[in-house]
Amino acid sequence: MEFTIFSILDLLGTFAFAVSGASQAMKKQFDVFGVFVLAFVTAIGGGTLRDIMLGDTPVGWMHDSILISVIIVAAGLTILFSPVINKLNFYVYIFDALGLGLFTMAGIQSGIDHDLSIFICIALGMISATFGGLIRDIITGEKPMLLTRKEIYALACALGGIVYFALRALSVPEEISVPATIVVVFLVRHLTFRFGIRLPTFGG
Repeated sequence: MEFTIFSILDLLGTFAFAVSGASQAMKKQFDVFGVFVLAFVTAIGGGTLRDIMLGDTPVGWMHDSILISVIIVAAGLTILFSPVINKLNFYVYIFDALGLGLFTMAGIQSGIDHDLSIFICIALGMISATFGGLIRDIITGEKPMLLTRKEIYALACALGGIVYFALRALSVPEEISVPATIVVVFLVRHLTFRFGIRLPTFGG
């Protein structure tokens, strides 16, 4: 496997979302097999949809043993250290927010590699970052954060994408713009959650 910015972001995002999925599974008292299954679908859900939309088939995880290994290790570590985790909800949230930023940038990078427009690149970032969590929430019976007004989720990805392309237009080096984008997504997600900021709604 050739390690590029895209592949490294994909691996880091995969690890973060696998931990998020495994933690949620333990919170819902899944058995060991269920923990690994939920870690897997959470980690690869968004990336799978992204690859299918781009015509990159077989999708990444089907021919990448490193990606599968990362998911297994992440789920295993989550199980191993679960006895010392007192605030499981916060644990799930932190890794979910981290994965959101990492997969947003990975999706954007994938769009750039295919010479797609800025709008499509940002959309791919949002899809990569949110659909794994959507699948996780549906399986565990939670209200999907992507589809409710409870928390700002996809908007954080979009704002991160806007920041990235603004920095890119200013010729800011990738070494700065990429981590800055990840941090922006994480901070928007965290601060809006921390201070209870919500999007306006319409109707009854």
